[in-house]
Amino acid sequence: MKITHNKVGQNLNLTDSSRSDKADGIKNKTPNAGLTKADALTSSNLGESSRVELSPRAQEAKRIKELAMAAPDVDEAKVAKFRALIDEGKYKVDAKAIADKMVDEHLEF
Repeated sequence: MKITHNKVGQNLNLTDSSRSDKADGIKNKTPNAGLTKADALTSSNLGESSRVELSPRAQEAKRIKELAMAAPDVDEAKVAKFRALIDEGKYKVDAKAIADKMVDEHLEF
């Protein structure tokens, strides 16, 4: 039994020694004595490695993301094709079609 009496300047702690000895015996037998349940779970898992398993859908999404990240941002072949057309004077720009598309895009917002 533990009694604490707190007054200004006074702390009185009385402990029932028979219960204290029993509690000490239990604490010594328990490997995680004095720990909270969360602490005990954490300390018992310290030596083990954690393992995460992804669902097939998550694995597919990961694979798609990796493929997208590996692809180049610029299609060099397409750029070379249009650069050649422009240099040869064969690439014609339809200014009216571009203006119409710009207006349509602006009206969508």
